[in-house]
Amino acid sequence: MICLGIEGTAEKTGIGIVDSDGNILATCGDQLYPEVGGIHPREAANFHAEHIVPLIKDALKESNLTLDDIDLVSFAKGPGLGPALRTVATAARSLSQNINVPLIGVNHCIGHVEIGKLTTGAEDPVTLYTSGGNTQIISYESGRYRIIGETLDIAIGNCLDQFSRDVGLGHPGGPIVEKHALNTDETVELPYVVKGMDLSFSGILTSAINKYRQNVDLDVVCNSFQETCFAMLCEVTERALSYTGKDEVLLCGGVAANRKLRQMLKQMCDEHYVDFYMPPMKYCGDNGSMIARLGLLSYNENMVGIENSYINPKYRTDQVEVTWIDGKVDHEIVLPDNIKHKGAEADIIEAQWDGRDAIIKNRVSKSYRTKHLDDKLRMERTKEEAKLLNDAKNYGVNTPYIYSVDLENYNIVMEKVDAIQLQDKIESSNISDLEALLKNIGAMVKRMHDGEIIHGDLTTANILIKDKTPILIDFGLGKYSNLLEDYGTDLLVFKKSLTTIIPEESEKLFGWFVDGYDDKKVVKKIDEIERRGRYL
Repeated sequence: MICLGIEGTAEKTGIGIVDSDGNILATCGDQLYPEVGGIHPREAANFHAEHIVPLIKDALKESNLTLDDIDLVSFAKGPGLGPALRTVATAARSLSQNINVPLIGVNHCIGHVEIGKLTTGAEDPVTLYTSGGNTQIISYESGRYRIIGETLDIAIGNCLDQFSRDVGLGHPGGPIVEKHALNTDETVELPYVVKGMDLSFSGILTSAINKYRQNVDLDVVCNSFQETCFAMLCEVTERALSYTGKDEVLLCGGVAANRKLRQMLKQMCDEHYVDFYMPPMKYCGDNGSMIARLGLLSYNENMVGIENSYINPKYRTDQVEVTWIDGKVDHEIVLPDNIKHKGAEADIIEAQWDGRDAIIKNRVSKSYRTKHLDDKLRMERTKEEAKLLNDAKNYGVNTPYIYSVDLENYNIVMEKVDAIQLQDKIESSNISDLEALLKNIGAMVKRMHDGEIIHGDLTTANILIKDKTPILIDFGLGKYSNLLEDYGTDLLVFKKSLTTIIPEESEKLFGWFVDGYDDKKVVKKIDEIERRGRYL
């Protein structure tokens, strides 16, 4: 089967032709460059209308095919700009009717993942998808691509573009900012905002613009802006990698063109002993071949036709039922003998302390961060974690006992707890047997919050179960706060982690947790924060 795919979710028009054996037969595209400001939806729609037909002709010529050879037409139904999507859908409908072949609409974001897997050989990666309109950390789990982390405000590509426009550098911003950043190694401090598995770029954008207006050298601001934003992206990807246990990372989306981001992500992967993949640049940005490839993968006779050709500007990655992936991929990460576990920000090493079994949480240096930022985060997090672990006990929270804190080497020596992770407990138990445990965990987290302690990374991997007793570990992103926002963010991280490991039962499990937590104001805040995610 041969599929022709049409992409046009934003400013790029793309036509691709792919066959069912995974051969990319043609990839043709063009891009709108606005004279001033950002992308206007109507201008993008007009651009697509002018370019779709000529690009189809170019793709047919490149592939040495005619329309008679096309068996399926696919188009990007979302997410994206409404007027642009409508133009693409109209063109796809007209083409499919004209040549009398099935028509299927597909998810733009998943298209990036699947063309990345096809062109690199990655099997089951954690994907960092970075573009003008999207910033997501994606992982396939239990029949869907799950958004493990995402931006809570603007996408990284949009962030770079807006900064560039506001300081007078023009559009698109990514390549211009990168060019200026290459002129210096100097940096200034900017806000570093990682919220559990999610990120926020609006604060760093405002701060970077203000630094420029305060006459900080433009090259220095650009370098600082890149270094900080990309370090945040690497850290959240690192957390997803550690949590899922996968051994591959895939970078895709238009911002993958940035050499600094590629270098930093590759360094992170090397430090975690996992493989790094990135498609050829022509398949990183928006392109028709990714739509054609996904059209073939998701082709189902019950899901094609004009009646299913509606658009969805807010089409979430995790709304798509993935029917073309069969079974789980085995992952094996080979660690050095002295490391028991490679966490997101620390190596966990087994040791003896005064005749007792212990572990050393060694906050290792991250080569993808600048030395100043790395030293700052390692020191702050080591000091804060030690205090939080100790103070949490005052509120009836079970945590490991601390034996020693070494700030010079950024490590904490603590009690070794003989217990299993909550995620393992859930996967090995009957769901009906977990109600009391989840309520107990919820009540313990509520006591912790009543003490104004925020965990910061409340995943099922950071809750140990010894017999029936929950124990909280890894307060590395923790802090002290009495803000409803921070309580809600803590609980949202837990909710997302349940959705990742056991989506079909996550609502029930989280409901029990919330019953134990017993605070309607915080539960309401969770819903508000969750809706800040893209297209919610």
